[in-house]
Amino acid sequence: MAKKQTFEKAMEKLEAIVGDLEAGDATLDMALKKFEEGVKLSRFCSEKLDEMEQRISVLLKDNSGEITEKTIRFDEDENMNNGSI
Repeated sequence: MAKKQTFEKAMEKLEAIVGDLEAGDATLDMALKKFEEGVKLSRFCSEKLDEMEQRISVLLKDNSGEITEKTIRFDEDENMNNGSI
């Protein structure tokens, strides 16, 4: 049974692939396979981010159906401690 891919797992794999390719230890064939896998993971992550952006846009629509742009700031130190955005 295949596990469902998540954005976080795909990013972890992508970071590992980048590290492997930067190390330069792989054969040309292996490097190409890793590159191909990295491209697939990158596309998956990009699609997930696009989906999230669309969902956020829906959440930001006002009663008249207009999207109100809001800047969401994320101050890592402050908000990570109190759980707010």
